[in-house]
Amino acid sequence: MPQLQRLRLDHGPALLAFERENRAYFAASIPDRGDEYFAEFDARHTALLAEQAAGLLHFHVLVDDEGNVLGRVNLIDVADGSAELGYRIAKSASGQGLATTAVHEVCALAATEYGLTTLRAATNLDNIGSQKVLTRNGFVLTGETVVDDRPELHYTRNLAD
Repeated sequence: MPQLQRLRLDHGPALLAFERENRAYFAASIPDRGDEYFAEFDARHTALLAEQAAGLLHFHVLVDDEGNVLGRVNLIDVADGSAELGYRIAKSASGQGLATTAVHEVCALAATEYGLTTLRAATNLDNIGSQKVLTRNGFVLTGETVVDDRPELHYTRNLAD
């Protein structure tokens, strides 16, 4: 059974493998991270863990019994009781309800452990699966914009609900 874990330094190799293995899959629906992300992964991973320790963001990985990363759920831009939620699930693990469950767990952590009151999220108009994950977790559609010539839907969740 996959387990949600707060990102640690020792997750680095498995997280890098996850990102490499799913790069093309993710790039089909969100902007690609670029070659620099992979070339500088270790330094970036260490820097992000320092930001996490400072409470500026909260990263989580969904790990299987063998230590492989199946997904990640991030809370970034943490300020004034609010944060932006982002998540991605490996192609091999999609369609199993893992994103819905992991987002549910992170929403609970956001309210109880991180003291947040509101979460924001965005997804492409054509990413129906992501929209379902958000609405199943109590997010409400709040608007639409265009980013990089692609329509994007914006959602908010009040964690007091």
